Amino acid sequence: MTSPVGPSSGNLPARRRMGAVLHVIFLAATLAGVVLLAILLADVLEHGIPWLRWSFLTSFPSRFPQQAGIKAALWGTIWLIGLTALFSIPVGLGAAIYLEEYARRNWFNTLIEINIANLAGTPSIVYGMLGLSLFVRWMALGRSVLAGALTMSLLILPVTIIASRESLRAVPDSLRQAAFALGATRWQTIRAHVLPAALPGILTGLILALSRAIGETAPLIMIGALTYVAFTPSGPMDAFTALPIQIFNWASRPQREFYGLAAAGILVLLGVLLTMNAAAIWIRYRSQRNVRW
Repeated sequence: MTSPVGPSSGNLPARRRMGAVLHVIFLAATLAGVVLLAILLADVLEHGIPWLRWSFLTSFPSRFPQQAGIKAALWGTIWLIGLTALFSIPVGLGAAIYLEEYARRNWFNTLIEINIANLAGTPSIVYGMLGLSLFVRWMALGRSVLAGALTMSLLILPVTIIASRESLRAVPDSLRQAAFALGATRWQTIRAHVLPAALPGILTGLILALSRAIGETAPLIMIGALTYVAFTPSGPMDAFTALPIQIFNWASRPQREFYGLAAAGILVLLGVLLTMNAAAIWIRYRSQRNVRW
């Protein structure tokens, strides 16, 4: 008669030791990442805080470190991220709703899903080359904020679609069936029940996607974003620069003072990113309170 404990019960002490070893390894890996991040943040704070003043936020770049500011790059980033969100969120969410709620399971839709997954891992420089050929040259948008936003929208669309689909898939199917049983149409079910329930996960995916877009430099350099701008964009067709490009420009200069300016620019970039994430997290928290399954 076979023992109910199983044939591997004799290896229980060895398995416990292996579990303890793996626990230590995984904890060390986590702590290594946290420690490295803390060291980087400490170094940025040490060099950046002395340069972080109000005039730094309200002045344009200059060859003289004491007069240099980040106003043009800050407003360029705000324009860029705002237009990127305006283009990518409706398209990405609409594509996710179609693929998850409406599309039939056939070879064509499977091919679309495979291509979206592959595009999510494509290097950002490839999107920069696509944006240069499609938006800058073929559509004649030039080196404008609009061309940069469209390029960034292409960059984050696969991540937005995949994250939104996973959030929609996590909604219990019983919620849909209950709405159908009460006579609701498919769109009424999606709009009134599925989307509110999936909104927290969708917002998490959007946070990750926009966080990637706000820190990308290669696509912007490829489409010809300027490294020196002494004005702020007043419309989507204006030339622009962005915080990552300005930080890279300062960090590449030989004068030591520009390293402090680059560190201060990193702090401003982190501030914009954390503000944007905090707003999305607040919306997600409010939506979670209103969801009742």
